[in-house]
Amino acid sequence: MIARLAASLVIGLAPLPGAAADLVLPTGARPLAERINPADSYDLPTAAFDGTGVPMRHFEGRVERLTWRIDTPGLTTLQLLAPLREQVEAAGYEILFQCDEAECGGFDFRFKTEVVPAPDMYVDLRNYRFLSAVRDGTQALSLLVSRSRSAAYLQIVRVNPDPGDMPETPAPEVPATSPAPAPQDLGEVLIAQGHAVLDDLVFDTGADALDPGAYASLQHLAAFMAAHPSMVIAVVGHTDSIGGLDQNIALSKRRAESVRDRLVGTLGVPAERVQAQGMGYLAPIASNLTPEGREANRRVEVILLSQ
Repeated sequence: MIARLAASLVIGLAPLPGAAADLVLPTGARPLAERINPADSYDLPTAAFDGTGVPMRHFEGRVERLTWRIDTPGLTTLQLLAPLREQVEAAGYEILFQCDEAECGGFDFRFKTEVVPAPDMYVDLRNYRFLSAVRDGTQALSLLVSRSRSAAYLQIVRVNPDPGDMPETPAPEVPATSPAPAPQDLGEVLIAQGHAVLDDLVFDTGADALDPGAYASLQHLAAFMAAHPSMVIAVVGHTDSIGGLDQNIALSKRRAESVRDRLVGTLGVPAERVQAQGMGYLAPIASNLTPEGREANRRVEVILLSQ
């Protein structure tokens, strides 16, 4: 199946096989994972995070979990999702719910929603879109799209009590845009991209306390916050894939809290304007198979949440 998928995508906007609802993906898409269970269940999100959880509807049947990486420069999450949404509706599905990262509930929605684990799926908390749909009351479909710096990622989860293929549907061309010019400093990066890596921070191996020092990135961030008194940010820690997930999430959150404490306690950023979260190894920006990739993945980022 993976080989057939890859071949069908080489020639451009070509239809995928029935396992993916005959959706048509843009040039540059290549399959990452195909997880199919003929008898399984899936909880389909039907609304945004409500403060305690994500409302869901339970489905049972043949469950297909499929992911792709799309190496199309400049493709935004909306540009990717819009033609797929049209295809889903043309196939007779009713759209139950759709949202971008802010409308979904950001961090909380992402981690209370089923996502194929990395490296087969990548979700940027600052840049993703989600859609859920049903057909005939028994078939469910969800689409999750996100971006890294270099590529877009797509996850399709489909539940169908009938293993037969769904009808083929056409798809429009997906427009592309040119990459934005590279910003010159941390404040410009935050305004233009919504997030930035604080790449000069130092933690001892396995330690959660930020080493002493006057870090330029934190000085610039504090100045940015002072100049924009309505801005709210999140400091998010990340690790490589060595060790267990719970351990890494806890470590990355403690590191983020250490950075937050420095911003608040030393640099005077108001506490209510800085959140701290930990992602562990769930959002890599490089391969964890090489020392260089693991080093890049061990990072702390700042995310612009609101203005």
